[in-house]
Amino acid sequence: MRALLSVYDKTGVADLARGLVGLGWQVISTGGTLREIAGAGVPVTPVTEVTESPEILDGRVKTLHPAIHGGLLARRDDPVHLAELDRHRITPIDLVAANLYPFAATVRDPAVALPDAVEQIDIGGPAMIRAAAKNFQAVTVLTDPTDYAPVLDQLGGGGMALERRRSLAAKAFAHVAAYDTVVAEYLRHGLDASFPDELTVAARKVQDLRYGENPQQRGAAYRRLVAGSPPVGVLDAVQLAGKELSFNNLLDADAAWGAIQAFADPTVAVVKHTIPCGLASRDGLADAFAAALAGDPVSAFGGIVALNRPVGRDTADRMAEVFFEVVIAPGFTPEAREVLGRKKQLRLLELAAPRVGDARPAWDIRPLAGGLLVQDDGGVDDPVRWRVVSRRAPSSTEWEDLRFGWETARHVKSNAIVLVKDRAVIGVGSGQPNRLESVGIAARKAGGRAVGAALASDAFFPFADGVEAAATAGVSSVIQPGGSIRDAEVIAAADAAGLAMIFTGTRHFRH
Repeated sequence: MRALLSVYDKTGVADLARGLVGLGWQVISTGGTLREIAGAGVPVTPVTEVTESPEILDGRVKTLHPAIHGGLLARRDDPVHLAELDRHRITPIDLVAANLYPFAATVRDPAVALPDAVEQIDIGGPAMIRAAAKNFQAVTVLTDPTDYAPVLDQLGGGGMALERRRSLAAKAFAHVAAYDTVVAEYLRHGLDASFPDELTVAARKVQDLRYGENPQQRGAAYRRLVAGSPPVGVLDAVQLAGKELSFNNLLDADAAWGAIQAFADPTVAVVKHTIPCGLASRDGLADAFAAALAGDPVSAFGGIVALNRPVGRDTADRMAEVFFEVVIAPGFTPEAREVLGRKKQLRLLELAAPRVGDARPAWDIRPLAGGLLVQDDGGVDDPVRWRVVSRRAPSSTEWEDLRFGWETARHVKSNAIVLVKDRAVIGVGSGQPNRLESVGIAARKAGGRAVGAALASDAFFPFADGVEAAATAGVSSVIQPGGSIRDAEVIAAADAAGLAMIFTGTRHFRH
């Protein structure tokens, strides 16, 4: 039996070679892998002796040879194939261990030059892996060092079952597909803003989850593999305390973390079912938490809290008075950890705030039956383009709340209506089939606090009734995209009620 070992990641490869030799296998290898195995005192044959050809083109060509690929691809139950191997003096190869050049790690550096990136595009490795995986009925293919020991145990215990070789082959094809996806994304970036005719998405499993959204559903979490620095997100957080994270915990924690990223002042979001039911900025984090909680204390129960500053004792004491599922922040003082750690059900996540420009904008990819929907991020809002369309311009305080509300509205499900006062959300209406109903829900939640509040609407008002309802509740200013055929009627309703109104020209409708 013969094995070909040629890996970039040398983890465990010498032990694999030693185990194979102990089972009576011949091991052949290349370059750095050969040196690693020989240096461990394990007998190994250079691939150049098998191919009777030197490595050429700075190592670009070393295993691309009939002596290698014939040995991998020959059907063992086909007399014609076996006769051809014999005629060309080719020995079958029964196991391949290979993993690929670190292309993704190389292009994570935004300063990497194109020629340097290109040199990390592996050719021989994927070719070997694909050949071995195609012939899984006779060949075992290993792309993950964690599979080495179990496979050695199986080989020593009577051989590899066909189902196991098939599973490893599927894993190998996925490994190569993910690698090629990152290469394609890198080469595509900056050349063409259009969407490609063929799109693949690469991801690596981070963990299995207890279940999905509901107990009868299975679930797992995957991290996207991208060309460049990946976006920092909840899967990068360090869990400091609490139970295992669930599918819904991760969804809501992601929504909460995203909701606070645009705010420079101490800011806290309280999220329930991916919707910010509370969001506030203040000069201090404890005050921001209190204001966020006051936005909707009933909905906050069992919610997720995200904070954009490290949590101290004062803030922790206030949070400990309410049942939350998850708290995520850039850090926790020892005193805060001690206070929150007493709540055994509470999951504490520590996640460094992302630096601006760390990651390339990612496409939003959503599944539908038989396909995918893909959209870009739509760019950044430009307040310079905002227009005062009412007779009355907003006051400086109203402007501050309008900006806050507009940033919040993009994180709320449509038809989204957000009421803000003193840089704090006081009422949210979302997910309704009509905008008037959303205004009513937000106003009811705000109650008397709606007097003098700013209203943000993620899309235009199709009729004047929504603005009229807001004015009746006491709202004093409105920010919305504009663009309705009845804009003139809507503006007239604002003017009649003495409201200030801003058109942004950009919609943030979110299904």
